[in-house]
Amino acid sequence: MIALPIAVLVLLAVFGLSVAVTMPFIFAACTVMATLAGVYVYAHFLTTATYVTNLVFLIGLGIAIDYSLLVIYRFREELSRRGEVEAAIVRTMQTAGRAVVFSGATVAIGLALLLFIPLPFVRSIGVGGFLIPLTSIAAALTLQPALLSLYGRRGVARLPLLPKRFRAEEDTGFWHRLASAIMRRPLAFLGGGAALLVAAAIPVFGLQLTPGSASGIPQFPQSVRGFDVLKHSIGPGAISPTQVVVDSGRPGGVHEPRVQAAIGRLAGGIRADHETASLRVAPRPPFVDRSGRYEELIVAGRDEYGSEAAQSFVHRLRGKLVPAAEFPSGVRVLAGGGPPQGVDFLDQAYRYFPWLVAAVLVLTYFLLMRAFRSALLPLKAVILNLLSVAASYGMLVVVFKWGVGRSVLSLYQIGQIEGWIPIFLFAMLFGLSMDYEVFLVTRMREEWDHGRDNRDAVAYGLERTGRIVTAAAIVMVAAFSGFVVGRIVGLQEFGIGLAVAIFLDATLVRAVLVPSLMALFGRYNWWLPGPLARVVRVPESPLEQHRRPALRPTGR
Repeated sequence: MIALPIAVLVLLAVFGLSVAVTMPFIFAACTVMATLAGVYVYAHFLTTATYVTNLVFLIGLGIAIDYSLLVIYRFREELSRRGEVEAAIVRTMQTAGRAVVFSGATVAIGLALLLFIPLPFVRSIGVGGFLIPLTSIAAALTLQPALLSLYGRRGVARLPLLPKRFRAEEDTGFWHRLASAIMRRPLAFLGGGAALLVAAAIPVFGLQLTPGSASGIPQFPQSVRGFDVLKHSIGPGAISPTQVVVDSGRPGGVHEPRVQAAIGRLAGGIRADHETASLRVAPRPPFVDRSGRYEELIVAGRDEYGSEAAQSFVHRLRGKLVPAAEFPSGVRVLAGGGPPQGVDFLDQAYRYFPWLVAAVLVLTYFLLMRAFRSALLPLKAVILNLLSVAASYGMLVVVFKWGVGRSVLSLYQIGQIEGWIPIFLFAMLFGLSMDYEVFLVTRMREEWDHGRDNRDAVAYGLERTGRIVTAAAIVMVAAFSGFVVGRIVGLQEFGIGLAVAIFLDATLVRAVLVPSLMALFGRYNWWLPGPLARVVRVPESPLEQHRRPALRPTGR
């Protein structure tokens, strides 16, 4: 698995040759095993998707290593300041530990969206995904401080992997230079970064969904080869036809002249449709049941059942052809089979999706209001996260519909995106992307509470967290690469979407857009009306009560 060696290299780059490199893997192993145990329990009571274990392992690995990495990094920083291991652990949990709790909560809120989608396999994956951040939070508050205590000073001591001249320190290296440049020209960085992010999101307008496609599965199994032979012999639409059932409501009803006339008009409309390859219907068995209540029309389309053309035909059938047939009162016409089932799947999946997204946005806003003690910063975070998700959708169109990079990465190109992908990507990304926002802004808030002015606090927060956020993002992207190497198009789309979004979020959004916006907002970053703070019970910062005088004139 490619994720593990990449994670080892990243941890060596961050911690050097140190025993501390092993700690995130111990933390991740315990967290993932505990989550899989929860999956094992609920799988006895709920129909579970076959690849939920893959999802739990890969995403759980990335989240657990990220959280442990953040805490260990802060522990080493506090240890260098305070000297005492116990005091450093306490301070680490007050700062980085608090950030992990809020970060995990945002991930859980996003994944909770899946629990309300009225489709069993989506809910089963939602339960597995929901367990990941909850288990990670519990482990971060219990197992992680215990590991820090066991490892102690010697366990986290660094033997640098690279010569000193090749290692950038926080106060003189890349992140210091970037922070200084952004503070000098925030508007220019904001314009450039926003333009790139919007450009990545624009292809989302070409997003087309499919409930499924035989083109997106491995082509070498014997069953798939046999399916291809059948498809080329009788046509793709004949393999999974649309079955139209006329229910007259009573025995012998379909033989009535008015019903037969309506069936004839419906059959004529279906035959005239450009998507129809063939139609089979007759007023006798096997198309009419023994009671004479039901009659069936079998429609073979010209395209595969999940194609855009097949979906459009189902909409025309239900919205135009059936009403135009003018069936008598009391007669129902039902459309089943592959194409209507695919349309109904997408309809059920997305019927309540906008409302669930709105609920996630509102809950996340108020949670971040407590984390940042600000009314403006959570709004900024939510908007930027939506842009990151849109950019992820846009890149799916670029890669899987337009075929950019397809040959290099050995990816499928089928022209449509699996219907469940946008829902899962939003649920996963909205929380995972918010991880880095929480890590970054909570550190900036600490510096503001310590008495720095706004731009000093923003710049210093970026300097201290930029390196660790980038390292965490690399680990996360490496974990998601496990989906890309699979031979199923849905998992490839899922992996590419996650990896691209995390990369853009950790580099463009958190490293450029967030600090540039915060530099422009000035003191309004930290504005929170007293009545609003009391309503949502936002706690006061333990540091703010002891603010030192600002290092520079305030108001910047």
